[in-house]
Amino acid sequence: MRTKGIKLAVMLLAVLAAGGCAHQTETPYSGKMQFRDLGNTGIRVAEIGIGCEVFEELDTAQSRAYMDVALDSGINYIDIYDANPTVRSNIGYALRGRREKMNIQGHIGCYWNHELNQYERTRDVSKAKQGFDDLLQRLATDHVEVGMMHIFDDMADWDSIPGSAYMKYVQQLKSEGKIKHIGMSSHNPAVALAAAKSGLVEVIMFSINPAFDRVVSGADAWNPESYKNMLPGIDPVRQELYDYCAQNGIAIVVMKVFGGGGRLLDAERSPLGFALTTTQCLAYALAKPCVSVALCGTSNVEQLVEDLRYVNATEQEKAYNTALQNIGSALADKAATSQATTFTTTTESTPTASQSCARQADCGNCTYCGHCSPCPVGINIARVNQLLDKAKGHKTVPSDVAAEYKALELHASECIGCGACERRCPFDVPVRQKMQEAAQTFGY
Repeated sequence: MRTKGIKLAVMLLAVLAAGGCAHQTETPYSGKMQFRDLGNTGIRVAEIGIGCEVFEELDTAQSRAYMDVALDSGINYIDIYDANPTVRSNIGYALRGRREKMNIQGHIGCYWNHELNQYERTRDVSKAKQGFDDLLQRLATDHVEVGMMHIFDDMADWDSIPGSAYMKYVQQLKSEGKIKHIGMSSHNPAVALAAAKSGLVEVIMFSINPAFDRVVSGADAWNPESYKNMLPGIDPVRQELYDYCAQNGIAIVVMKVFGGGGRLLDAERSPLGFALTTTQCLAYALAKPCVSVALCGTSNVEQLVEDLRYVNATEQEKAYNTALQNIGSALADKAATSQATTFTTTTESTPTASQSCARQADCGNCTYCGHCSPCPVGINIARVNQLLDKAKGHKTVPSDVAAEYKALELHASECIGCGACERRCPFDVPVRQKMQEAAQTFGY
């Protein structure tokens, strides 16, 4: 849990509430944010940006208050990948009357399947158009600054794009002024490098943190096995990507700053074997010349305020090199502890998949991104996994979590085990096993 910023967050919200409808213009971070060029686009962006997932949890008034804190702190960049109509509408309301203060990175290829009531990633131009038109409508704007081609993690997928109908649609959006610049998002360094060298993109959204950087290119950064032979420095393919982007003015917008789901902030879950602070993680990403902005994925305004501590942090607080020098010994200690630990199981012999993952430092961790959708049955997989994680660590399922699970239209027990979700998941989450675990935990 990230709780250090709670008192400051409460103070900020109190100030905002006291102002009523009058928007306040000062926070403890006002005027202290540093700005960078967004590559060669001509846009100046704050070093720290925000993601859209927090708006899943906020109502319209809370969305406005969250955006108040972000804007007053100097943040002027937001990534909107979520196709959920509620999320988009909340962001549109939060930006009403001040759209010009925020640079928007909107994804092309995010479609809301109303029949299944969930998101899907698509290269189908008809669906991509519906999804993008909906984004502009709900944000009450006629353009976004960056049109982000949505998630290319497979080289064959990227190789199919040049000259495709999808690419022509993206370029059409730019010629019409509906997007000002073209970007693409990826978790795969080889694919991101190919995109950078293609001449098609000006901005790349890519995952950068001290753990992912030390995984051999091509290995799964979400698999604990990949960290047993961690590189002493940055993987060469990643380094080539960073150098190429810096030399050619291609901006990198960083996602997964904290390792995905905040793993690097928790010593037990960190693939490094120890915890870093939010400030150290941000400093690590922002130290790279190719990086323009680091996106902070938060669950509430308290976490946003904690992340914003970076703005006033000392060089000593930002220092991460000393900590990273301890990677080898920390992992060795963790491995020894793991081997000495025994686990109770739900069967008479072998442990369940989830217990095996726990033994291996959080294997297959779900970040609730929704890329596994659409489920052919219609299960909201990301939400089920989120509620399952909330239920863990309790002898009995908390009543509020049980109520949220009950309110879902479909439940984990209705999973047919087709595996389509696992093929789409970029982080190798064992979804079918998690559905079984959720069904056992909640009883249906």
